[in-house]
Amino acid sequence: MIPDVPDVSETPPAAPCCGMLATPMAGLDDEEGARLPSQLPPVIDAHVHLFPDRVFEALWRWFAEYGWPVRYKLHAKDVVEFLCSRGVEHVVGLHFAHTPGMAASLNQWMTEFAATESRLVPLATVLPGEPGAADVLRRAFAAGLRGVKLHCHVQAFSVDDDAMSELYAVCIEHDRPMIIHAGREPKSPAYPVDPYEVCDADRVERVLRGFPDLKLCVPHLGADEFREYGKLLERYDGLWLDTTMSMADYFPTDDPAWMLSVRPDRILYGTDFPNIPYAWDRELKQIASVGLSEEAMAALLGGNARELYGAPGLAP
Repeated sequence: MIPDVPDVSETPPAAPCCGMLATPMAGLDDEEGARLPSQLPPVIDAHVHLFPDRVFEALWRWFAEYGWPVRYKLHAKDVVEFLCSRGVEHVVGLHFAHTPGMAASLNQWMTEFAATESRLVPLATVLPGEPGAADVLRRAFAAGLRGVKLHCHVQAFSVDDDAMSELYAVCIEHDRPMIIHAGREPKSPAYPVDPYEVCDADRVERVLRGFPDLKLCVPHLGADEFREYGKLLERYDGLWLDTTMSMADYFPTDDPAWMLSVRPDRILYGTDFPNIPYAWDRELKQIASVGLSEEAMAALLGGNARELYGAPGLAP
């Protein structure tokens, strides 16, 4: 059940016109562990960003100017090696296209990279509304990519836009999950749209009602509408959330730790690595301190990702 926590829909941020990233945030010089603690169940990082080198470097310049200092400026091969050498079993690789014509080439790059890396669960991307978007996604799934990642803030769309219907249909047809950054935060004036205009939990609920067979994952626990997404978790089996950056005690939001107990079978552990401003294992330490049962921890840290992606090497 949803606990008695402040209703964020009635308590907007102090500066809703600017959002969390009105100005760049500072990095944290916190201590990092050498490896995952041995007592933890198997860990799958379900939110790791992977891009070609030049795209990564452009993203890091964007973060430096508008977001936060990226602590781990590692290219794709080194990202996977860094996490897996520290005890992570698999990583789910996410990327996104922000201009027309970019998605197909990114998907080809991800497919080729995944062929060299057995510890990777590779995802596709597509630009909603681009001519031929559904075909781009079909080809990506046919090539073996295991889901698709979209970002409302960057790609300037809403989850209930008409252009999304054909993409949802392709995901359902191929039984692949769609991961959409559909939460309102972190908001930045550098985005091409106002996330508070294109993102809210009501829009996500319309999609869940309209496409009941869709597997939809919203990262960052739906930040900042934690209470609303907690309610959606109770109502819809097709909704998943990941913890990415919301459990790291970095952003100035209400503590969403209570959400981990609402539907332990629908929460995935994710980090946003390598584009983070603190230690790689900071969020994991915060999650471990919540006091979840062994069963819930096993599901959150790896079991739920196995179920959602059903990828080779991730069989339950």
